[in-house]
Amino acid sequence: MAAPTNQAAWLTKADNPLQVGEAPLPIAGPGEIVVKNAAVAINPLDTHMQDVGVFVQQWPAIFGCDVAGEVSEVGPDVQRFKKGDRVIGHAINLVTGRPQDGAFALYTAVPADKAAVLPDTISFTDGVVVPFAVEAAVCALSLKVPGEALPGISTPALGLPYPSLKDPVPSLSKTLVIYGGSSSVGSMTTQLATAAGIHVICVVGKHNFDFSKRCGAAEVFDHKDPSVVSKVIEAVGKSGHEFVGIFDAIATPDTYAHDLAILAKLGGGHLACVHPPPSDVPANVKAGMLFAVNDIATPVWKDYVTPALQAGKLQCLPPPTIVGKGLEYIQEGLKKSKAGVSATKLVIEL
Repeated sequence: MAAPTNQAAWLTKADNPLQVGEAPLPIAGPGEIVVKNAAVAINPLDTHMQDVGVFVQQWPAIFGCDVAGEVSEVGPDVQRFKKGDRVIGHAINLVTGRPQDGAFALYTAVPADKAAVLPDTISFTDGVVVPFAVEAAVCALSLKVPGEALPGISTPALGLPYPSLKDPVPSLSKTLVIYGGSSSVGSMTTQLATAAGIHVICVVGKHNFDFSKRCGAAEVFDHKDPSVVSKVIEAVGKSGHEFVGIFDAIATPDTYAHDLAILAKLGGGHLACVHPPPSDVPANVKAGMLFAVNDIATPVWKDYVTPALQAGKLQCLPPPTIVGKGLEYIQEGLKKSKAGVSATKLVIEL
């Protein structure tokens, strides 16, 4: 039997199209598995990496975060996985810079602590929407001490509990507002927060109300409603729970203006953002930018993801839109992502 060979969609320099070509076959080091990818997914972060080279540490680069496929090799100390396991995993090239850690390839090295077995009942194209979003959601919700997202910009530290496979204790409930609840990270944060007993209020497009409620949102409001700020403030008050703050999964000047108006009326709180937060936040607002790689997610990967998927408590949302089959379709997926998507995640089969 011939030895496997690898190919990847390489980025040779910023603001250039990807080029499909040969790539070294990853080797599983300590704490790693190698995944033979059956599907990969596109995140907005990927378009920023291509456009301006942010987080790229060496050229040419293989980037991308979401993989689903079969384990082809396990590291010498890895106990949780075996060759042939169906898995989903979060590839972390954006912190290591190593080409073998990028998702946009036929084979990818993934930390075992950022992977989970995918139940047989779930397809690779459905499962691949989960990994980056899970890690990002845990980083948005559960960090207790601020870290550094970018030089001079801290990460959020909401200190909220992990999601639970059991029904959460209602008395522990707090209220969190999620702006952009129909995005991939917004919808996953809604799912995990709800599974932790948090009362979630989402701001989304009117056409995505049912989708956000499916993710667990207790209440939803239309981002185009001129009264959205006052309606969210009223809903937080009526919830009867402690207001934690806002997770802004859109993070534009318009959404920041709404965020700060809500926080001002509610006495401050946390503002967690997917981009650098506004510079003019008042003293009673703790603002931070999400950085979606952190060991805080390890217990969720190890103990929650697989049984929650099996039980239907964790859903593969938003649903995938298949762009095509083959590495050459990744560039098309990046193009579609830049044009904008709503309540779906772009996926490429391999």
